[in-house]
Amino acid sequence: MQQLEYIEKISHPGILATSVVIWLHGLGADCNDFVPLVPELNLSKCVKFVFPNAPMRPITINNGYVMRGWYDIYELTAKSLGENVDIVGINQSVSLINKIIEEQLSQGFKSEQIIIVGFSQGGVISYITGLSSKYKLGGIVALSTYLPNIDSCITSGYKDIPIFASHGLQDNVVPYIAGNLAHQKLSTAGFKITWHEYQMAHSVCAEEIADLSKWFNDILAISSK
Repeated sequence: MQQLEYIEKISHPGILATSVVIWLHGLGADCNDFVPLVPELNLSKCVKFVFPNAPMRPITINNGYVMRGWYDIYELTAKSLGENVDIVGINQSVSLINKIIEEQLSQGFKSEQIIIVGFSQGGVISYITGLSSKYKLGGIVALSTYLPNIDSCITSGYKDIPIFASHGLQDNVVPYIAGNLAHQKLSTAGFKITWHEYQMAHSVCAEEIADLSKWFNDILAISSK
């Protein structure tokens, strides 16, 4: 199995990190996409951020153009967001992220000290990895994303992992209804998920970063004990 290349950034240089955040970018972006947000999170603890690059692959909806993607996208319809999805590609990426998790464990971090974050396509991998990994993580962040095969995740997922899920009300890439559906189903099934929505498109905003900062600091205070 191939290994993903990634970059690392320490939130408080010169201090020993007590937690790890693995942050997955969206379709067509790369590992540098969310690096600028690290100082904006105003974290109270020292955290090691790991930003992986998704594999290069042809994307069907983009006429087969090769770009960084966690899986192929066949079409942008309600069905494609729920049923007609590249499960093989998703599972391959989940396996690759689990290898990064194992690397962090080998360095002395506990699984509960690892938080996985993903935006858009990366959020799908964040959701599925966090809910299905044999390693019980400290938290899941799902930004402007959705969750295919929700029922399978509900059946096998860890219900007590804190989940931060958010979406823009004007999202014209991943429909708001798709993100909210994942939240509703997970919440109804008893998962520990908090939902946030913002007046934005398929992006991040200052209010979201502030809410995420508070959530991170609450989780980090628990995981560092």
